[in-house]
Amino acid sequence: MYYEFFGLNRPPFKITPDTDFFFEGGNRGATLDALLYAVSEGEGIIKVTGEVGSGKTMLCRVLLQRLPDNVDIVYLTNPNVSPDEILHAIAIELQLKVPRDAKRVETLHALHTYLVGRHAKGRQVVLFVEESQGMPIATLEEIRLLTNLETAQHKLLQIILFGQPELDETLTRPEIRQLRERITHSFGLNPLSRDEVAEYLAFRLRAAGYRGPSLFSRPLVDAIAKASGGLTRRVNIIADKSLLAAYSEGTHTLTPDHVRNAIADAEFSRRNGAASSRASARLPRWVPLAAALCAAVAAVAWFLLLR
Repeated sequence: MYYEFFGLNRPPFKITPDTDFFFEGGNRGATLDALLYAVSEGEGIIKVTGEVGSGKTMLCRVLLQRLPDNVDIVYLTNPNVSPDEILHAIAIELQLKVPRDAKRVETLHALHTYLVGRHAKGRQVVLFVEESQGMPIATLEEIRLLTNLETAQHKLLQIILFGQPELDETLTRPEIRQLRERITHSFGLNPLSRDEVAEYLAFRLRAAGYRGPSLFSRPLVDAIAKASGGLTRRVNIIADKSLLAAYSEGTHTLTPDHVRNAIADAEFSRRNGAASSRASARLPRWVPLAAALCAAVAAVAWFLLLR
Protein backbone atom coordinates (compact mmCIF):
# COMPACT_ATOMS: atom_id res chain seq x y z
CA MET A 1 0.00 0.00 0.00
CA TYR A 2 1.12 3.59 0.61
CA TYR A 3 3.29 2.94 3.68
CA GLU A 4 6.67 2.66 1.97
CA PHE A 5 5.71 5.43 -0.46
CA PHE A 6 5.43 7.89 2.45
CA GLY A 7 8.37 6.45 4.41
CA LEU A 8 6.23 4.68 7.01
CA ASN A 9 7.15 1.43 8.71
CA ARG A 10 3.59 0.61 9.81
CA PRO A 11 0.02 1.77 9.09
CA PRO A 12 -0.55 5.09 10.89
CA PHE A 13 -4.33 5.31 10.86
CA LYS A 14 -5.71 1.86 11.60
CA ILE A 15 -8.98 2.00 13.51
CA THR A 16 -8.08 -1.09 15.56
CA PRO A 17 -6.84 0.27 18.93
CA ASP A 18 -3.06 -0.02 19.11
CA THR A 19 -1.64 1.25 22.39
CA ASP A 20 1.57 2.36 20.66
CA PHE A 21 -0.58 5.05 19.05
CA PHE A 22 -2.19 6.34 22.24
CA PHE A 23 -2.56 10.12 21.90
CA GLU A 24 -2.40 11.94 25.23
CA GLY A 25 -3.81 15.20 23.89
CA GLY A 26 -7.43 16.23 24.03
CA ASN A 27 -7.74 15.29 27.75
CA ARG A 28 -6.81 11.62 27.05
CA GLY A 29 -3.57 11.69 29.03
CA ALA A 30 -5.13 13.56 31.94
CA THR A 31 -8.06 11.13 32.01
CA LEU A 32 -5.68 8.15 32.03
CA ASP A 33 -3.76 9.58 34.99
CA ALA A 34 -6.99 10.26 36.85
CA LEU A 35 -8.20 6.71 36.17
CA LEU A 36 -4.98 5.22 37.53
CA TYR A 37 -5.42 7.29 40.68
CA ALA A 38 -9.10 6.34 41.02
CA VAL A 39 -8.29 2.62 40.73
CA SER A 40 -5.55 2.98 43.33
CA GLU A 41 -8.17 4.37 45.72
CA GLY A 42 -10.25 1.21 45.22
CA GLU A 43 -13.54 2.87 46.15
CA GLY A 44 -16.90 3.14 44.43
CA ILE A 45 -17.75 2.91 40.74
CA ILE A 46 -15.85 4.75 38.01
CA LYS A 47 -17.62 5.95 34.86
CA VAL A 48 -16.05 6.90 31.52
CA THR A 49 -18.26 8.17 28.70
CA GLY A 50 -17.62 9.33 25.17
CA GLU A 51 -19.20 9.35 21.73
CA VAL A 52 -18.82 6.42 19.34
CA GLY A 53 -15.28 6.57 17.95
CA SER A 54 -13.93 8.93 20.61
CA GLY A 55 -11.25 6.49 21.82
CA LYS A 56 -12.82 4.73 24.82
CA THR A 57 -11.51 1.29 23.87
CA MET A 58 -8.02 2.67 23.27
CA LEU A 59 -8.07 4.34 26.68
CA CYS A 60 -9.32 1.14 28.26
CA ARG A 61 -6.48 -0.91 26.75
CA VAL A 62 -3.81 1.57 27.79
CA LEU A 63 -5.23 1.58 31.30
CA LEU A 64 -5.05 -2.21 31.36
CA GLN A 65 -1.36 -2.02 30.44
CA ARG A 66 -0.47 0.58 33.06
CA LEU A 67 -2.28 -0.78 36.09
CA PRO A 68 -0.03 -2.12 38.88
CA ASP A 69 0.96 -5.78 38.85
CA ASN A 70 -1.22 -6.53 41.88
CA VAL A 71 -4.42 -5.75 39.96
CA ASP A 72 -6.49 -8.58 38.45
CA ILE A 73 -8.83 -7.69 35.60
CA VAL A 74 -12.28 -8.96 34.72
CA TYR A 75 -13.17 -7.71 31.23
CA LEU A 76 -16.74 -7.77 29.90
CA THR A 77 -17.23 -6.69 26.29
CA ASN A 78 -20.88 -7.72 25.91
CA PRO A 79 -22.82 -6.64 29.00
CA ASN A 80 -26.25 -6.81 27.32
CA VAL A 81 -27.30 -9.75 29.46
CA SER A 82 -29.80 -10.44 32.22
CA PRO A 83 -28.99 -9.96 35.93
CA ASP A 84 -28.53 -13.72 36.44
CA GLU A 85 -26.30 -14.02 33.39
CA ILE A 86 -24.03 -11.16 34.43
CA LEU A 87 -22.96 -13.03 37.58
CA HIS A 88 -22.20 -16.14 35.54
CA ALA A 89 -20.32 -14.05 32.97
CA ILE A 90 -18.09 -12.64 35.71
CA ALA A 91 -17.59 -16.09 37.23
CA ILE A 92 -16.57 -17.46 33.83
CA GLU A 93 -14.07 -14.63 33.31
CA LEU A 94 -12.58 -15.45 36.72
CA GLN A 95 -12.47 -19.15 35.73
CA LEU A 96 -14.61 -20.16 38.69
CA LYS A 97 -16.13 -23.63 38.54
CA VAL A 98 -19.73 -22.58 38.97
CA PRO A 99 -22.39 -24.76 37.27
CA ARG A 100 -24.33 -23.01 34.54
CA ASP A 101 -27.59 -23.80 36.33
CA ALA A 102 -26.34 -22.63 39.71
CA LYS A 103 -28.68 -20.35 41.64
CA ARG A 104 -27.87 -16.68 42.05
CA VAL A 105 -26.97 -17.08 45.73
CA GLU A 106 -24.54 -19.89 44.89
CA THR A 107 -22.82 -17.86 42.17
CA LEU A 108 -22.63 -14.82 44.45
CA HIS A 109 -21.14 -16.93 47.24
CA ALA A 110 -18.48 -18.30 44.87
CA LEU A 111 -17.61 -14.77 43.76
CA HIS A 112 -17.39 -13.53 47.34
CA THR A 113 -15.15 -16.43 48.39
CA TYR A 114 -12.85 -15.83 45.43
CA LEU A 115 -12.60 -12.08 46.06
CA VAL A 116 -11.86 -12.59 49.75
CA GLY A 117 -9.07 -14.97 48.78
CA ARG A 118 -7.57 -12.49 46.30
CA HIS A 119 -7.72 -9.71 48.88
CA ALA A 120 -5.95 -11.91 51.44
CA LYS A 121 -3.11 -12.27 48.93
CA GLY A 122 -2.85 -8.52 48.43
CA ARG A 123 -4.61 -8.59 45.06
CA GLN A 124 -7.13 -6.02 43.81
CA VAL A 125 -9.86 -7.12 41.39
CA VAL A 126 -11.25 -4.60 38.88
CA LEU A 127 -14.25 -5.21 36.64
CA PHE A 128 -14.12 -3.44 33.25
CA VAL A 129 -17.50 -3.15 31.51
CA GLU A 130 -17.46 -1.90 27.92
CA GLU A 131 -20.55 -0.65 26.06
CA SER A 132 -22.34 -0.34 29.39
CA GLN A 133 -24.95 1.98 27.88
CA GLY A 134 -26.55 -1.18 26.50
CA MET A 135 -26.82 -2.87 29.88
CA PRO A 136 -30.40 -3.39 31.11
CA ILE A 137 -31.42 -1.44 34.20
CA ALA A 138 -31.82 -4.62 36.25
CA THR A 139 -28.32 -5.76 35.26
CA LEU A 140 -26.83 -2.40 36.22
CA GLU A 141 -28.50 -2.82 39.59
CA GLU A 142 -26.93 -6.28 39.91
CA ILE A 143 -23.54 -4.68 39.17
CA ARG A 144 -24.22 -2.13 41.88
CA LEU A 145 -24.94 -4.87 44.42
CA LEU A 146 -21.50 -6.35 43.74
CA THR A 147 -19.97 -3.26 45.33
CA ASN A 148 -21.46 -4.46 48.63
CA LEU A 149 -18.86 -7.23 48.70
CA GLU A 150 -16.32 -5.89 51.16
CA THR A 151 -14.20 -6.45 54.22
CA ALA A 152 -14.32 -4.20 57.27
CA GLN A 153 -11.97 -1.72 55.56
CA HIS A 154 -11.90 -2.43 51.83
CA LYS A 155 -14.14 -3.04 48.85
CA LEU A 156 -13.42 -6.39 47.23
CA LEU A 157 -14.36 -5.34 43.71
CA GLN A 158 -13.75 -2.11 41.80
CA ILE A 159 -16.00 -1.41 38.80
CA ILE A 160 -15.29 0.78 35.75
CA LEU A 161 -18.16 1.47 33.35
CA PHE A 162 -17.22 2.52 29.81
CA GLY A 163 -20.12 3.76 27.73
CA GLN A 164 -21.61 6.17 25.25
CA PRO A 165 -23.46 9.32 26.39
CA GLU A 166 -26.68 7.29 26.60
CA LEU A 167 -25.24 5.84 29.80
CA ASP A 168 -25.50 9.27 31.43
CA GLU A 169 -29.16 9.43 30.37
CA THR A 170 -29.82 6.01 31.89
CA LEU A 171 -28.23 7.05 35.17
CA THR A 172 -30.69 9.94 35.55
CA ARG A 173 -33.57 7.49 35.94
CA PRO A 174 -34.97 7.31 39.50
CA GLU A 175 -34.85 3.50 39.69
CA ILE A 176 -31.06 3.54 39.23
CA ARG A 177 -30.28 6.35 41.66
CA GLN A 178 -28.54 4.01 44.13
CA LEU A 179 -25.96 3.11 41.50
CA ARG A 180 -25.54 6.78 40.62
CA GLU A 181 -24.73 7.51 44.27
CA ARG A 182 -21.94 4.91 44.16
CA ILE A 183 -20.12 6.64 41.28
CA THR A 184 -17.09 8.32 42.87
CA HIS A 185 -15.28 9.36 39.67
CA SER A 186 -16.79 10.37 36.34
CA PHE A 187 -14.79 11.15 33.21
CA GLY A 188 -15.73 12.18 29.69
CA LEU A 189 -13.69 11.93 26.47
CA ASN A 190 -14.18 15.16 24.55
CA PRO A 191 -13.94 15.41 20.74
CA LEU A 192 -10.62 16.83 19.56
CA SER A 193 -10.44 20.51 18.72
CA ARG A 194 -9.07 21.69 15.37
CA ASP A 195 -5.59 22.23 16.85
CA GLU A 196 -5.73 18.85 18.57
CA VAL A 197 -6.67 17.16 15.29
CA ALA A 198 -3.51 18.66 13.75
CA GLU A 199 -1.43 17.37 16.68
CA TYR A 200 -3.12 13.98 16.46
CA LEU A 201 -2.38 13.55 12.75
CA ALA A 202 1.26 14.53 13.23
CA PHE A 203 1.61 12.24 16.26
CA ARG A 204 0.19 9.20 14.48
CA LEU A 205 2.47 9.73 11.48
CA ARG A 206 5.56 10.07 13.69
CA ALA A 207 4.57 6.95 15.64
CA ALA A 208 4.41 5.11 12.30
CA GLY A 209 7.93 6.22 11.38
CA TYR A 210 7.26 9.30 9.25
CA ARG A 211 10.09 11.87 9.32
CA GLY A 212 9.26 14.18 6.43
CA PRO A 213 7.53 17.57 6.23
CA SER A 214 3.93 17.98 7.32
CA LEU A 215 1.55 16.09 5.04
CA PHE A 216 -1.65 17.75 6.22
CA SER A 217 -1.71 21.49 5.64
CA ARG A 218 -3.91 23.75 7.73
CA PRO A 219 -6.81 23.83 5.24
CA LEU A 220 -6.73 20.03 5.06
CA VAL A 221 -6.74 19.74 8.85
CA ASP A 222 -9.67 22.15 9.03
CA ALA A 223 -11.64 20.03 6.57
CA ILE A 224 -10.85 16.81 8.44
CA ALA A 225 -11.71 18.35 11.82
CA LYS A 226 -15.03 19.62 10.53
CA ALA A 227 -16.05 16.39 8.79
CA SER A 228 -14.96 14.14 11.65
CA GLY A 229 -16.41 16.21 14.47
CA GLY A 230 -13.12 15.64 16.30
CA LEU A 231 -13.79 11.91 16.73
CA THR A 232 -10.53 10.00 16.42
CA ARG A 233 -11.94 7.02 14.54
CA ARG A 234 -13.36 9.29 11.86
CA VAL A 235 -10.10 11.22 11.67
CA ASN A 236 -8.29 7.92 11.09
CA ILE A 237 -10.67 6.88 8.32
CA ILE A 238 -10.40 10.20 6.46
CA ALA A 239 -6.62 10.44 6.85
CA ASP A 240 -6.09 6.86 5.66
CA LYS A 241 -8.26 7.38 2.57
CA SER A 242 -6.54 10.70 1.81
CA LEU A 243 -3.08 9.14 1.87
CA LEU A 244 -4.28 6.28 -0.29
CA ALA A 245 -5.71 8.74 -2.83
CA ALA A 246 -2.43 10.67 -3.01
CA TYR A 247 -0.49 7.42 -3.38
CA SER A 248 -2.74 6.29 -6.24
CA GLU A 249 -1.83 9.51 -8.09
CA GLY A 250 1.88 9.09 -7.34
CA THR A 251 2.15 12.33 -5.36
CA HIS A 252 3.48 13.04 -1.88
CA THR A 253 1.48 16.27 -1.70
CA LEU A 254 -2.04 15.93 -0.33
CA THR A 255 -4.59 18.27 -1.85
CA PRO A 256 -8.10 19.43 -0.87
CA ASP A 257 -9.48 17.08 -3.52
CA HIS A 258 -7.85 14.10 -1.84
CA VAL A 259 -9.45 15.00 1.48
CA ARG A 260 -12.83 15.90 -0.05
CA ASN A 261 -12.97 12.58 -1.87
CA ALA A 262 -11.94 10.74 1.29
CA ILE A 263 -14.72 12.43 3.25
CA ALA A 264 -17.28 11.68 0.54
CA ASP A 265 -16.18 8.04 0.47
CA ALA A 266 -16.40 7.57 4.24
CA GLU A 267 -19.38 5.49 5.32
CA PHE A 268 -20.43 7.93 8.05
CA SER A 269 -20.55 10.75 5.47
CA ARG A 270 -22.63 8.67 3.08
CA ARG A 271 -25.06 7.81 5.86
CA ASN A 272 -25.47 11.46 6.79
CA GLY A 273 -26.08 12.38 3.16
CA ALA A 274 -28.54 9.55 2.69
CA ALA A 275 -30.41 10.60 5.81
CA SER A 276 -30.74 14.14 4.48
CA SER A 277 -31.97 12.83 1.13
CA ARG A 278 -34.52 10.58 2.80
CA ALA A 279 -35.73 13.43 4.97
CA SER A 280 -36.27 15.54 1.86
CA ALA A 281 -38.01 12.68 0.10
CA ARG A 282 -40.43 12.29 3.01
CA LEU A 283 -41.80 15.83 2.70
CA PRO A 284 -45.60 15.76 2.85
CA ARG A 285 -47.38 16.04 -0.48
CA TRP A 286 -49.00 19.31 0.52
CA VAL A 287 -45.65 21.11 0.81
CA PRO A 288 -45.10 21.62 -2.97
CA LEU A 289 -48.79 22.45 -3.41
CA ALA A 290 -48.67 25.03 -0.64
CA ALA A 291 -45.57 26.60 -2.15
CA ALA A 292 -47.24 26.84 -5.56
CA LEU A 293 -50.39 28.35 -4.01
CA CYS A 294 -48.35 30.97 -2.15
CA ALA A 295 -46.58 31.88 -5.37
CA ALA A 296 -49.92 32.25 -7.18
CA VAL A 297 -51.37 34.46 -4.43
CA ALA A 298 -48.28 36.66 -4.52
CA ALA A 299 -48.55 37.01 -8.29
CA VAL A 300 -52.22 38.03 -8.07
CA ALA A 301 -51.49 40.58 -5.36
CA TRP A 302 -48.67 42.08 -7.42
CA PHE A 303 -50.98 42.29 -10.47
CA LEU A 304 -53.68 44.12 -8.47
CA LEU A 305 -51.12 46.61 -7.14
CA LEU A 306 -50.08 47.47 -10.66
CA ARG A 307 -53.64 48.23 -11.86
